[in-house]
Amino acid sequence: MAAAQQYQLKRTVVLVGMMGSGKTAIGRALAAALDVPFVDSDAAIEEAAAATIAEIFERDGEAFFRKREAEVLRRLLSGPPGIVSTGGGAFLAQANREAIAQMGVAVWLDADLDILWERVRHKDTRPLLRTADPQATLVAIYNERTPIYSLAGLKITVEKHASIEQTMISVRDMLTRRPDVLETK
Repeated sequence: MAAAQQYQLKRTVVLVGMMGSGKTAIGRALAAALDVPFVDSDAAIEEAAAATIAEIFERDGEAFFRKREAEVLRRLLSGPPGIVSTGGGAFLAQANREAIAQMGVAVWLDADLDILWERVRHKDTRPLLRTADPQATLVAIYNERTPIYSLAGLKITVEKHASIEQTMISVRDMLTRRPDVLETK
């Protein structure tokens, strides 16, 4: 039996994209495959605030949340290389994009609207979709954010029937073509 492939992650990989694109699921799988730490930035914010993202939005507003998000992201990028999944809005801030480019690498998980809607339509944990017409809101957010996500250093198209494992392998294989990010031993 062949020895397992070994990897050395040299820069933190930050997964960006729309809510429902799979950032957390792919991030967990990728971190396990590379044997590096995984952090969901939203979970880190919730832990620090002892409140859910929805509660923070409601209690303190989106501007307050975005400030905390930037602080947490910078802290995570300053640590040892790992995998970070971000909230859908994290990459929108230019300061966050610059920090990611300086200290890590952004990977955009590009999922189309049909996939996104199918994944988020039954969840009530998305504060931005608590509107009279959540599907129309999702479309508006998608149209607004996609040009910004396209600024990410790397992009993977999320295929409709691809498993978490298949998508993770696509991300991992793409990263191995960047020896400044992921080196194969």
